[in-house]
Amino acid sequence: MTGELHCHSRFSDGTMSVDDLVFYAKKIGLGFLSITDHDTLAGVTRAAVVGRRYGVEVIAGCEISCYDTRRSRQAHILCYLPEKPDRLQGMLGRILESRQKAGLEMVERLRRIYPITNDYFLRYSAGSQAIYKVHLMHALMDQGYTDRIYGELYHELFDKGGRCYIPLEYPDVRDAVDLIHSAGGLAVLAHPGTYDSYELLAELLAEGRLDGVEANYPSATQQDREILEQLLEGSSVIRTGGTDFHGFYSRMPRPLGTCVTERDQLEKLYACKENTKAKA
Repeated sequence: MTGELHCHSRFSDGTMSVDDLVFYAKKIGLGFLSITDHDTLAGVTRAAVVGRRYGVEVIAGCEISCYDTRRSRQAHILCYLPEKPDRLQGMLGRILESRQKAGLEMVERLRRIYPITNDYFLRYSAGSQAIYKVHLMHALMDQGYTDRIYGELYHELFDKGGRCYIPLEYPDVRDAVDLIHSAGGLAVLAHPGTYDSYELLAELLAEGRLDGVEANYPSATQQDREILEQLLEGSSVIRTGGTDFHGFYSRMPRPLGTCVTERDQLEKLYACKENTKAKA
């Protein structure tokens, strides 16, 4: 049996509710699911309740937005099964505060360009823990200024140097990994090819900091897979799979369950968790 260990709900920048994500995971035959919203565990309790209702095994998780300080680029760390999630809340809260502050500034800049009210922009982030660029693009779509989320207008507005670009403050990736472990959780490097995180991956593996790496994800090329195989040769770290599903806000067509985690890797996840508890 396979499962999905990387998807997003309305609590961050996805378009589906937690209930719908769990229901459709069951509908397509997935045995387990982790809703890994950005920088929040807000949907974890609800997902567990709905999972019991539908017979889907739910793994508590979130995706932490980090910064590879040595290379001045982003990196994302998936956190699974934190034993003491309260220890994560300070860092997660600071990231969300930075994101919300940037989002409000983006709204102000957009209002100088388009005749759209503040309330209209903000209605699209209702229910989310912060304002995301996809929410603002959705508002512009509904007003007829573009016909897609990720297109020319998105890049014009929000790419570095764009008219509404606001940099965000992220914690260093090593600080995030260490905090996950202090919370009794497991740290998995997400989609290493997305931000060219291979040097970072090699360092974290050598330092013994990582519990796993997301090896199966939609944007991975054959070259990505070959590089990853070379880096993981002889390593016993967990190899997860996930679609990075955002529903309507996904960057490319990729239904839930496009990329999955095999059951044996989930068992390794649980075994790693038990070993962590035994050492504590």
